[in-house]
Amino acid sequence: MTASKTVVDPTDPKLLVAEIEAVAQRLVAARERLGRVIFGQRQVIDLSLITLLSGGHALLVGVPGLAKTRLVETLGKVLGLNDRRVQFTPDLMPADIIGSEVLEEGEGGRRSFRFIKGPVFCQLLMADEINRASPRTQSALLQAMQEHRVSVAGQYHALPAPFHVLATQNPLEQEGTYPLPEAQLDRFLMQIDVGYPDLDAERRMLIATTGATEEAPTQAMTAAELQSAQRLVRRIPVGDSVVETILSLVRAGRPEETGIDIVRQNVSWGPGPRASQALMLASRARALMEGRLAPSVDDVVALAPAVLRHRMALNFAARAEGVGIDQVIGKLTEPHA
Repeated sequence: MTASKTVVDPTDPKLLVAEIEAVAQRLVAARERLGRVIFGQRQVIDLSLITLLSGGHALLVGVPGLAKTRLVETLGKVLGLNDRRVQFTPDLMPADIIGSEVLEEGEGGRRSFRFIKGPVFCQLLMADEINRASPRTQSALLQAMQEHRVSVAGQYHALPAPFHVLATQNPLEQEGTYPLPEAQLDRFLMQIDVGYPDLDAERRMLIATTGATEEAPTQAMTAAELQSAQRLVRRIPVGDSVVETILSLVRAGRPEETGIDIVRQNVSWGPGPRASQALMLASRARALMEGRLAPSVDDVVALAPAVLRHRMALNFAARAEGVGIDQVIGKLTEPHA
């Protein structure tokens, strides 16, 4: 007589609640360990974790010296990801990122091509100062970010899973920078603006980083646990009110469809369907981080600036009048706040 097997129903609400609580505890530990190394950037840490939980890529924008690069390095260690770093410079070529084929001669004089993988073959790629490379080199990441594979000489090469790009960018008004192509900007789930830390955080950072020893980050999760959390994010239910809020907010950002004057007068092009997908996933991930069973409209409003600011372009009149993109997004979210 064979023993009967217990079948676990993945749609069981009790099982879902238990999974959410367990993952939320691990995320609390990850957030706390990141905070030991990155001072005064709680929102930046949270948005970065939300991006990874959503399975997306993030663009970190800020002046030099605000720990953007250190944040990415620390994320790799805390989440147990195999990370690589590429320093983007004007002479960087696409092959320096993706890899290239080399001609080798074997025994008997037989020649063949062998593909040598580039640094993109990792789980967490840090594209440091991405806007200091030419647009041609920047676009080398397009296929990798969207399809999680690259093609070289007609052959596809799959990237490791999970695969994330966290790129740092200096403000465009600084010397030696190139604007990112719109198609590539849209592939970043979020643009996270990194500001200066407050006084208390900068004081703690000053003391902690100039002594004889400095605290090193410790691992809180594994790559497999992160992938499990990403699958859990997609199972979190979303109410109709949240779905309607996402749709109305994104569509109101398109000048040809909106009834909001500031958008119609100042925006040249608005967010596409990827923005709606990003807001949906990010809202679920934010709820998971806080141990909640479903996202709310407040999650959508809180995440809208990071999801939309790089997916909308201001026209010349807006720049002449000093209208900023966050000001426009603020008007979009007003009816839902």
